[in-house]
Amino acid sequence: DPTRVMVSPFSMDVTVGESIVLPCQVSHDHSLDIMFTWSFNGHLIDFEKDGDHFERVGGQDSAGDLMIRSIQLKHAGKYVCMVQTSVDKLSAAADLIVRGPPGPPEAVTIDEVTDTTAQLSWRPGADNHSPITMYVVQARTPFSVGWQAVSTVPEIIDGRTFTATVVGLNPWVEYEFRVVAANLIGIGEPSRPSEKRRTEEALPEVTPANVSGGGGSKSELVITWETVPEELQNGGGFGYVVAFRPFGTISWMQTVVASPDAARYVFRNETLPPFSPYEVKVGVYNNKGEGSFSPVTVVYSAEEEPARPPTTVLARSLSASDVEVSWAPPWENQHKGRIQGYEVRCWRHDEKEENAKRIRTVGNQTSTKVSNLRGNALYHLAVRAYNTAGTGPSSATVNVTTKKPPPSQPPGNIIWNSSDSKIILNWDQVKALDNESEVRGYKVLYRWNRQSSTSVIETNKTSVELSLPFDEDYIIEIKPFSDGGDGSSSEQIRIPKISNAYARGSGSSTSNACTLSAISTIMISLTARSSL
Repeated sequence: DPTRVMVSPFSMDVTVGESIVLPCQVSHDHSLDIMFTWSFNGHLIDFEKDGDHFERVGGQDSAGDLMIRSIQLKHAGKYVCMVQTSVDKLSAAADLIVRGPPGPPEAVTIDEVTDTTAQLSWRPGADNHSPITMYVVQARTPFSVGWQAVSTVPEIIDGRTFTATVVGLNPWVEYEFRVVAANLIGIGEPSRPSEKRRTEEALPEVTPANVSGGGGSKSELVITWETVPEELQNGGGFGYVVAFRPFGTISWMQTVVASPDAARYVFRNETLPPFSPYEVKVGVYNNKGEGSFSPVTVVYSAEEEPARPPTTVLARSLSASDVEVSWAPPWENQHKGRIQGYEVRCWRHDEKEENAKRIRTVGNQTSTKVSNLRGNALYHLAVRAYNTAGTGPSSATVNVTTKKPPPSQPPGNIIWNSSDSKIILNWDQVKALDNESEVRGYKVLYRWNRQSSTSVIETNKTSVELSLPFDEDYIIEIKPFSDGGDGSSSEQIRIPKISNAYARGSGSSTSNACTLSAISTIMISLTARSSL
């Protein structure tokens, strides 16, 4: 029987992204081998090379259907199914139309610019079988992050309009433009950028932000502001006009700061009263003329350093490492030398004064503690007031010797035992070395094993009695204290929980094989002075 096409491919109209099957089914003499091939726009399809989009489907020797997956614009054209046996051959063809977003517009041109507008024109690109419905204009400058959509006249550009005026541009900024087309299928690729053109100059409109100031050296008025960004300067020759006047007066003093990057101006005059209020404003100008001023703000002239030293400086040693310093404010009225705080300098006798430790207080505080000092050492201290202008004269130097270091030897031979519901602790006396502070007493620190807060008992004896109220393990340690501070602590001693009401036992710092009796309250019995 001759070979005949029973279902031939047919022309189709599809959208980008779709998948279709072009049928190609025949009847033939089954005693003959049959072969299907497909061509696209006159070229045989290589199913291995082009397998991402093309695939033979059918599943039987009389069908050679072609599947096209994820169709792209490039797949539009003529498809031919060719069928061949050893005695005959035939073919069937179909056209595939692919509709997609428009192609990029062409020849975007800047026809005219002003200080804030640009007139554009362009030619339409391919509509890809779906009429263009609108255009969008985008712009880019050296200051923008990528391409940004811009406002145009007309506001909505339909598919039959090929010119538009871009509005709302910044003067004296270099722009380039591109155009994007859209249809019912989607948004197309953008055009190539236009040439770069700079808008015309205009008077500056943006004023400096955050005008403030203050501080500086004696006889100075310091004025600061945030610079205006280059894209908002509106023209070349940009600079600032700084105006100021004493608070409550009428006439302004003005000066020109010609640098567009300037953010600070300092007015110096020996007759300038210290820490006096001035009204300040900062304006802008460029080649086209002067713009407006910032809102008026109040800035104070520089202060004078405090003129007098603190008085009645006293120092006393608190421990081997801490000294307390106190003083009285300077005698004079501080109108010309406002005090913001005090600076304490402390240096050891064998050190240079310029290497002194410095501690600053804030406000009216007239005492402070100097820590991390060496024990049994002579120190010199001096105090001076400070403000934004600097530090004033130093007080007379006072001397203080830190106390000897606390005992380095921990309590030893700690023994504990229980008797009549009490825990009795005993330990050997700690003897201070010649270069250490004498032992004034001992601190017994105890806590429940499962808690972090610690209770403290002080005694000047080498024993203490405790009655512990709860059925809990206790952790106990003992350390001596002296005028130089707390000494070294013993190792922690664990006392196990009570097991019955009348048990008795004993132990040491190396033994915990004992049980204790419980009562419902805590009682502390000391053979001498005690405190919590």
